[in-house]
Amino acid sequence: MKKQKIEITKDILIGDLVDRYPELGSVLMDEYGFHCIGCMAAGMETLEQGAQVHGMDQKEIKKMVDDLNQLVVKNEK
Repeated sequence: MKKQKIEITKDILIGDLVDRYPELGSVLMDEYGFHCIGCMAAGMETLEQGAQVHGMDQKEIKKMVDDLNQLVVKNEK
């Protein structure tokens, strides 16, 4: 059964994002420095919170969210 598409926002939990879109885990690690993907905090921390911990500002967070959503759309074609 195909999982329902969810919109990626800055408020999504990192753990939920990676559970739904496992391919984005490596993108978060390689391109954005999120080496905490397997960490317990990933289940309780939003994408925005994780990004802020890694020194990203709101403009960078918005771009990351937009990029992740574009990757999902691209991969579903």
